[in-house]
Amino acid sequence: QVTLVESGGGLVQPGESLTLSCEAPTDIFTKYTIGWYRQLPGKQREREPVARVNLLGQVAYGDSANGRFTISRDPAKNTVWMHMNSLQHEDTAEYYCNIYRRAEAFWGQGTQVTVSA
Repeated sequence: QVTLVESGGGLVQPGESLTLSCEAPTDIFTKYTIGWYRQLPGKQREREPVARVNLLGQVAYGDSANGRFTISRDPAKNTVWMHMNSLQHEDTAEYYCNIYRRAEAFWGQGTQVTVSA
């Protein structure tokens, strides 16, 4: 069992920012790429990650990040951060932290981001 704990979601207005965090156990944080995925209202969770970061700090972004999001990892806190700028209504979603271990996916409980005027 892998426990990933997300936090940082909330209700913001268009144009505002949020920072999500994903805390992982040390043995997970030091071994696996950690990614963020989202599930839009009424939709299935998307297959393409919003963003992910590997052990070397190399990052990759999906189309939904659109140059507005920044993912980083903090080894001192076993935490991956995703800073989200210029949020828009279409960013409203449940955001999940993820790892793949031996082809098995592990997910956090999710954190809701709602962008509304």
